[in-house]
Amino acid sequence: MAFILPVNGIEPSLGKNTFVAPNATIVGDVICGDDCSFWFNAVVRGDVNSIRLGNKVNIQDGAVIHCTYQKTKTILGNNVSVGHNAIVHGSLVHDNVLIGMGAIVMDNCEIGSNSIIAAGAVLTEGTKVPSGCIFAGVPAKKVKDISEELINGEINRIANNYLMYSSWFK
Repeated sequence: MAFILPVNGIEPSLGKNTFVAPNATIVGDVICGDDCSFWFNAVVRGDVNSIRLGNKVNIQDGAVIHCTYQKTKTILGNNVSVGHNAIVHGSLVHDNVLIGMGAIVMDNCEIGSNSIIAAGAVLTEGTKVPSGCIFAGVPAKKVKDISEELINGEINRIANNYLMYSSWFK
């Protein structure tokens, strides 16, 4: 059974049509919109600050979403995919973003809409990712502007697929 636990009297609030895998962990001050999914071994810890997720957000297997006590909150917009084993910590992620597998997003980063953070990329503290581009590497840097084909073929496709996958478990 999933671990959905209050912290200091604050319970997570999950939107309509949300899937939570049996071994996912969601604790504390976490609010998500509709059509979200939290996959196997995902951890979303709103214990030290707040975490807000928009609609159609998927937190894939082994991903960790956290923040910093009395400093940084984590906010994910609509249509955001956080890949397997990625970490998003104390940052702002706008709408229509794909964070690749194993990527690390450190405190005070801001990722603009319609962007991709490549698998394995490390966004060091305070990195600002403009809308409509791809960041890759360690430390992550802009590698190119994103095409409409990638927005539809990757960002939207993955978010839509995870909504479909979650329906298989209901």
